[in-house]
Amino acid sequence: MGKVIAVANQKGGVGKTTTCVNLAASLAATKRRVLLIDLDPQGNATMGSGIDKYEVENTAYELLVEEKAFADVVCRDTNGKYDLIAGNGDVTAAEIKLMEFFAREIRLRNALAPIKDDYDFIFIDCPPSLNMLTVNAMSAADSVLVPMQCEYYALEGLTALMDTISKLGAMVNPGLHIEGILRTMYDPRNRLSNDVSDQLKQHFGEKVYRTVIPRNVRLAEAPSFGAPAMYYDKSSAGAKAYLALAGEIIRRAEQLTQAEQV
Repeated sequence: MGKVIAVANQKGGVGKTTTCVNLAASLAATKRRVLLIDLDPQGNATMGSGIDKYEVENTAYELLVEEKAFADVVCRDTNGKYDLIAGNGDVTAAEIKLMEFFAREIRLRNALAPIKDDYDFIFIDCPPSLNMLTVNAMSAADSVLVPMQCEYYALEGLTALMDTISKLGAMVNPGLHIEGILRTMYDPRNRLSNDVSDQLKQHFGEKVYRTVIPRNVRLAEAPSFGAPAMYYDKSSAGAKAYLALAGEIIRRAEQLTQAEQV
């Protein structure tokens, strides 16, 4: 059964989209079947996958609002490694239109139900706010991956996000849990980064990924070339870090499967 992971943080600029795109590419490189859903109206995950958000015909809007068939909405990234449901400004309209529907908070869950088992991993790039799109993502997801910078305000935002996840879980998805907390844009020379990192490990233990994503020029440059870092510069520290993270996610998933079988 496919694992649906919402990548979310109410604070912007924490590497959420970078994580979605690079994890999708890294897991696809390990021969996993991957789907990336761009629910952010900015469409950055779409552009980062090499798809022009201004030219794409069908987006998450058509899936959520018009209930178009999944096959008519899905496309491939330009490297042909993973599937994508694109996002652009139309997704903003989807948030408004969803308010008109009954059971509006589970539209995405229902749309993914027939194809969930076709993938090993499905990632949802959430907008940096709590709205009906985020609620749909949380409702459809098995778990939430939280990227965050190791700084004071990010730590405060994490507390609010945990509260949001808990409340949404109680309302629309009782099985929802934290997949993991990912430290991004990490600079080990920064004392504050190290202090916040230590606090994260103290409070969340094994939920904090061992892999850290460093500040890396190649990671920042890759989106402007419409490619994940591993296709732009596979030898870069950023590309290697996301490959390591993919390996850690696979190991966790395998351990969970083994534990459930015992």
